[in-house]
Amino acid sequence: MFGTFSLDIAQAQLETLVMPGDVISGHADIESECESCHVAFERDKQSELCMDCHEDVAADRSSQTGFHGIDRNAKRRDCSFCHVDHEGRDANIVPLDEASFKHKATDFPLSGKHTDAACGDCHESGEKHRNAPSQCFACHENDNVHGETMGSACGDCHSPAGWVEVAFDHDTTGFGLIGKHEEAACLGCHADQTFLETPTTCYSCHQGDDAHEGRSGTECGNCHKPTGWLDTSFDHSRDTTFDLTGKHAALTCDDCHSEDPFADQLVTTCFSCHADDDNHDGHFGESCDTCHVTDAWAQPAFDHNVDTQHALRGAHTSIECNACHIEPVFDVQPPTDCGLCHEEDDPHEGTQGNTCEDCHNEQSWSDDVFFDHGLTRFPLLGKHSDTDCTECHETQKFRDTPMDCVSCHASEDPHGDRLPDGCALCHSPVDWSKWRFDHDSQTAFPLYGAHRDADCKTCHRQSLDIQMRLGARCNDCHRADDVHNGEFGFDCGRCHSSDSFEEVQRIQ
Repeated sequence: MFGTFSLDIAQAQLETLVMPGDVISGHADIESECESCHVAFERDKQSELCMDCHEDVAADRSSQTGFHGIDRNAKRRDCSFCHVDHEGRDANIVPLDEASFKHKATDFPLSGKHTDAACGDCHESGEKHRNAPSQCFACHENDNVHGETMGSACGDCHSPAGWVEVAFDHDTTGFGLIGKHEEAACLGCHADQTFLETPTTCYSCHQGDDAHEGRSGTECGNCHKPTGWLDTSFDHSRDTTFDLTGKHAALTCDDCHSEDPFADQLVTTCFSCHADDDNHDGHFGESCDTCHVTDAWAQPAFDHNVDTQHALRGAHTSIECNACHIEPVFDVQPPTDCGLCHEEDDPHEGTQGNTCEDCHNEQSWSDDVFFDHGLTRFPLLGKHSDTDCTECHETQKFRDTPMDCVSCHASEDPHGDRLPDGCALCHSPVDWSKWRFDHDSQTAFPLYGAHRDADCKTCHRQSLDIQMRLGARCNDCHRADDVHNGEFGFDCGRCHSSDSFEEVQRIQ
């Protein structure tokens, strides 16, 4: 035991003998207690003894925070690398060159406007640098224009780059900024720098912009959207039962709605709005959309060919509706037969029936008239085929036109009253002068001898009816020529022949 005590004394005397100089005034009270800072012959244990006294530094190194965080700043683990003692009572063992100090080695790296600040602006004289506050409000309380309304978390909105360069995420408030709101300055809504309890309804901010002067209520969002005050989001087709199409889409609300549009009970039929525009004067009823579309009032969409059973073709396509629809269109349906519709235009006065299309077409009433006379009881042959209709049909009552020759050709009849009206017995339509009549086969009096060369008028001096009553004997015609004065009777053929009256043949 004596030996051990002697060793400790010897060691203490040795340490006293080798002590390089006085310690700083802060360590003066333990200057004689070398073991407070040193472990004999174990230099690496020295920093641990330092931590026993400097608990705040120890905490920094343990948590790797602050300037003394081991992993970030300590190039060596022992404190003596930076802090060298035994330099005398007045020695400064905490050397700090503010001009070259790298603040990024702390928990508060300088950025933005902070890089331009002087050290004394944040670190009070006589205070440890580590005691400088790192919270914005601790330094900028006097710059706070919000009073107590926004609390002390300045960094939620502001950044070191500039006090007025706000980086606040408005989405976190429940009122996300979209459209034109994104461009608005904070003071545009928060005029008094009071951000809490700011109203979020459109009307609370935009009452002065309300062109409706309150007529459309205060729910601006029903029609407008933040992308633009004039860019309305109200969808008339979606939000009402009246789809705005065509010209309706270009109307302003006031064109249809009163000063209290949400109280309006509008009738949505066309006629309720367009009664004054109806140039039909109600003639076509009130269902305007049957014919008209919203794209253009003057461009009816009614398709007569599709929507009715009477397709319009030719000249019918260009006539006005009321030309046929004389009576109200939905009350009285006009006839679709040509004759019934064109009765007043019918030059035939109904004699040809109602099937006008047998001869006429819809392009023109008078042009390209088609009629096949060959299908009638009087087909046109020979010269008749070249004759103009009006030469036979003095009027257009065609059914009343006579079909016998003499009705048309009486003035051309060279026979007068001597022959009957059956012109076709001799003549044909090919040529009036090229007639053909076979007296032998067509009569009971065959022509022989000189009779064959005789002119018709020679025998037919009177009406055929009278002449036929005379008989067929020679004496009936030749009594005046009888030189015998009837002495030999009336049978001239006993002596005479038809070849020559002068040649007498004796009766054997």
